[in-house]
Amino acid sequence: MFWSSISLSPTAIASPPFPLTELFFPPLSPTPTLTAATFKLRSSSTCRCTKTDLTSQHEEPPPNPYPKQDEKPQAAAAAAAAAEETFQVLTAIHTQYNDILIVDTPQSRMLLLDSTHNVHSVLQKGDEKWTGSYWDEFVSLPPIVTEGPIAIYGLGGGTAAHLMLDVWPSLQLEGWEIDEILIDKAREYFGLSNLEKCNDVGGQLQVHIDDAFSHEQHRPSGYAAIIIDLFSDGKVLSQLQEVEIWLELSNRLMPGGRLMVNCGGVSESSLDGKVQLPSIDDIWMQNSTIKALAEAFPGQVFMMSMSCGMD
Repeated sequence: MFWSSISLSPTAIASPPFPLTELFFPPLSPTPTLTAATFKLRSSSTCRCTKTDLTSQHEEPPPNPYPKQDEKPQAAAAAAAAAEETFQVLTAIHTQYNDILIVDTPQSRMLLLDSTHNVHSVLQKGDEKWTGSYWDEFVSLPPIVTEGPIAIYGLGGGTAAHLMLDVWPSLQLEGWEIDEILIDKAREYFGLSNLEKCNDVGGQLQVHIDDAFSHEQHRPSGYAAIIIDLFSDGKVLSQLQEVEIWLELSNRLMPGGRLMVNCGGVSESSLDGKVQLPSIDDIWMQNSTIKALAEAFPGQVFMMSMSCGMD
């Protein structure tokens, strides 16, 4: 996973507190238990995933029919771990823009989109709110930009908005999502409607159902920052590979504003059976979105390498 930041304030370009404006990483893939191959859909809209499903490519050795006395507790624990785990499909629907699948597990709720089944939003359960993935990085943006509204292009289920308002409750966020049905589902299953209410310190999320590239309805006074997380069919939108688009988006910023962008990444390669992760130089050369950014903002693009998976 890779992210960087573009600061359009000349004084901040040389040594920002930390790089903040561009996200570069491969789109998230679902955890192994959430792939189509490991799900068994039932009429009750419940998915049951057994240990056999998860280890189909690695045969388990046959159990010892004569275990030693001290092996019995371990065998019991192993049997319990191998028991069926239940994953509930809360909704599965096709819209004009997406194939929407929302899955509930004991630890979290996830939004999977398109035929890729990439995870686009996560809502953690319990006390732990952090996702261990790129959404957490968005939270570092507010303290290094000027005070003002922050836009999120590609709101999805609202993971970034949840985290940002949890840490910075007075934020004024504006989220843009083109799929109205997706927003309805996010309100129903991801608590998005709670963010749309003004909280005790005046912070809230305003939702726009529209094309983020539309020239209409954007704030004339500009945004302090814009988070851009726009994907379709597992790929960064093609518009983001155009220099002109980035120049237009930069015009929507207030003075000193920043862009923070999920730009996807390049594929891993294999050499002699070993996975080869691309070097930073390879990423710059192969990612069309990054090249467009570098051309639009020479010397102002900062990049950070991150893990691309969720624990």
